[in-house]
Amino acid sequence: MDKEYSEKKLSWSELKSVVSDLRRQLSSLSTMVPSSITFRTLQDGRTRIYFLSTPQNGWETTLLFADVPNTTQPTSLRLQWQCVIESNFPSISSSNKYSREEQLLWERKRMTTWGINSYEIHSDSGKIVFPAASSLFQCIDSGYSNGQLFPTKLRMTSSGAKISSQICPSNPDLVAYICNYDIWVTHTVSGSNVRLTYAHKGGRNLFDDPLCAGVPSYVMQEEFSRYQGYWWQPKCIGGVYRILYEEVDEGDVKVFCLPSSQSDSGDVEEYRFPRAGCANSKSYLKMIEFKVNEHLQIVDICMLELQFSLYMLFPWMEYIVRVGWTPNSEYIWVQLLDRRQQKLEVVLLSLSNFTEVLPIYDDSSSLHLGSPIVQVIYSQESNIWVNVHDLLYILPSSDNNEVQFIWASEDSGFRHLYLITSQIMPYMNGITESTEPMDYVFLQPKLLSKVVLTSGDWEVLGQDIWVDNEKQLVYFMGLKETPLEKHLYVVSLRRPEEVRLLTRPGYSYSVEFNKDCSMIVTVYSNIQKPPACQVFRLTHTDWTVEGVTLTPLGYLVESIPLLNDCYSPDLYTHEIAAGHVLYAMVFKPHNFEPGRKYPTVLNVYGGPEVQLVSNTFKGMRQLRMHMLAARGYCVIAIDSRGSQHRGLQFESYIKKRMGTVELKDQVEVLTWLSESLGYIDLNRVAIHGWSYGGYLSLMGLIHYPDVFKVAIAGAPVTNWNLYDTGYTERYMDLPEHNPEGYYEGSVLNFINKFPEEENRLLIIHGLVDENVHFYHTSQLINGMIKAGKPYQLQIYPSERHSLRHLDASKHYETTLLSFLQNNL
Repeated sequence: MDKEYSEKKLSWSELKSVVSDLRRQLSSLSTMVPSSITFRTLQDGRTRIYFLSTPQNGWETTLLFADVPNTTQPTSLRLQWQCVIESNFPSISSSNKYSREEQLLWERKRMTTWGINSYEIHSDSGKIVFPAASSLFQCIDSGYSNGQLFPTKLRMTSSGAKISSQICPSNPDLVAYICNYDIWVTHTVSGSNVRLTYAHKGGRNLFDDPLCAGVPSYVMQEEFSRYQGYWWQPKCIGGVYRILYEEVDEGDVKVFCLPSSQSDSGDVEEYRFPRAGCANSKSYLKMIEFKVNEHLQIVDICMLELQFSLYMLFPWMEYIVRVGWTPNSEYIWVQLLDRRQQKLEVVLLSLSNFTEVLPIYDDSSSLHLGSPIVQVIYSQESNIWVNVHDLLYILPSSDNNEVQFIWASEDSGFRHLYLITSQIMPYMNGITESTEPMDYVFLQPKLLSKVVLTSGDWEVLGQDIWVDNEKQLVYFMGLKETPLEKHLYVVSLRRPEEVRLLTRPGYSYSVEFNKDCSMIVTVYSNIQKPPACQVFRLTHTDWTVEGVTLTPLGYLVESIPLLNDCYSPDLYTHEIAAGHVLYAMVFKPHNFEPGRKYPTVLNVYGGPEVQLVSNTFKGMRQLRMHMLAARGYCVIAIDSRGSQHRGLQFESYIKKRMGTVELKDQVEVLTWLSESLGYIDLNRVAIHGWSYGGYLSLMGLIHYPDVFKVAIAGAPVTNWNLYDTGYTERYMDLPEHNPEGYYEGSVLNFINKFPEEENRLLIIHGLVDENVHFYHTSQLINGMIKAGKPYQLQIYPSERHSLRHLDASKHYETTLLSFLQNNL
């Protein structure tokens, strides 16, 4: 690239061409890494691995598989991918219209691919169900043939998009799904198709139709990452099938209108959105029971609800954050969180708590034995906040009066694993007349033991643990080596705190296990090497952690060499004046020459729950950072205090004061990098980010106008009173408890501090952003006009992640390059 390339000002049409060329050049950074991995043991003993990815020469995600050879010998063979589904199967993108429910689910899950992006598989039968084009399709992989399967559409009488399907674990012929915010179930052999719940009326007016069944609330999906709202009972007991579900009442949540997601319609859509300090939705756990008769028809449907609502038993409760069944199907466990997110309890509910309310058929055969019981088995509190996680594993037990489980908490300041034994208070079989209704409610946990499994100033990651019950080994992901690398570790329940590293330092990993913990699929990379995906078998010489051996069985993806060393940023470590070690990442400009200084873009996020700097390959997700470096800019990312994976105290730096402290760290490390590297031009620094990063970009121009020459703010929060409850109140408390923090953290209160010079601020926002509403930007614009402050605005008539769409993405990139070349 010409060394003067970045200094030559190009026209809009020339920049459009540059963007297209750069996208082609940078396409080598894209690696089709398998996702949504599941394992299945075939009848001949082979293991078949299913996953989602894009086949060679394809552009849509589909379902594929690879068979692992039966061998105990290490091998570095490339395992052959094969499509599960026939290649001519109609794609999801063949329709230009997507249901609102599908679009919202993709937004919540941050999905950026087209095609088949989820599937369900029943391992024993080989039954596969997946959504496509607003319908559900099924096929059965017998395991005998390697030929592609042609799916058939499930026969369903319901109209509307079918989403969130689940195969019944005890009978793969039964498939439940959500349609129009209610739960349906279909028998895939007989075609019997029944609507199980009648919460949602289906009207267009949200004010008169606030109930839904089996669909978590906006806050639960967006801020607590729970997308599931109903749960099959693992076992069918006495011929009765049960589905536990959540009914959500959003009647108290304020309705807002946004432009329609169908941008050419001119319509508006209504959304319920709970702003900080305002009412949340209410959630109620309910249950459905039914049978399947000899004609394979779904019959004897019975609706059940709790005798005493959780809100009555736990008046401090605000959120039901996690739900599940115990492995023996006898109890339901729930995790309850208070409004300020400083108290969490794990509660067991016996089936007998659910009683019949209104059977749909008179011939109800609902059977409940024994007294109901409500037992808190664990409780924790924090004066900072409780980070919700998925690390609860209930162990098999032969003692009906106790429950033993693995749990993670941050009591020590870092998330670590504990083995907890809690007593279940004994109760009689049958309720006598003298029994008081509340005698079965035990609101204080009776802990028999709490054993520390892991400890130290490092974090256990919060997504998954895998337990080998036979050998009593617990596998987990953690950051013991460095906060920059995720690794797999093992600890024994028999010898707590003896933690062994199983993966290779110098790389960062993600891992999936099969059911019996005998095989794993790993995806790993580092800052210089693109991802590889490798399969390993786990074997044991004894029961200790030292006896675990990982044997390579082949690659699903091999790491490909980089075409250009410029694509690898450098990592830096700096101890700031406050004594904390911070990490930074620097992309050198591709036309780098020693002795020159380069215009610099600080790519900022700066908020909680995110880590930008890590020893992982920076591929297409960092496309714009690569693109800026290719255009001659130095690009920097810094994880300041408040960011993820450094422990609770490190995160709590921003508690009650978001937007007022993060930039101090960013500027201190930026200054140090400039002094150390010598090629950063501190007179030409731009600050740029999206969402929280867009918010800090505005704050950077307000509070550090002498450091940042220009700011590009994408979808910025401008006032925390306008953002949602679950996120804002966790970090800022309720507005009534922290008025000063909300005032100091609002961009709208500092508009007079924006620079008077033109061409220093570009704001970018999508009109249909139902997370950071465009209202944030409209309030900012109103204030800027009143104060006579200059700004530039770029609006996209689509949702918040519309930039995954190629045309909008290219337009944004052209806008960004044009603004920077003309003003930086």
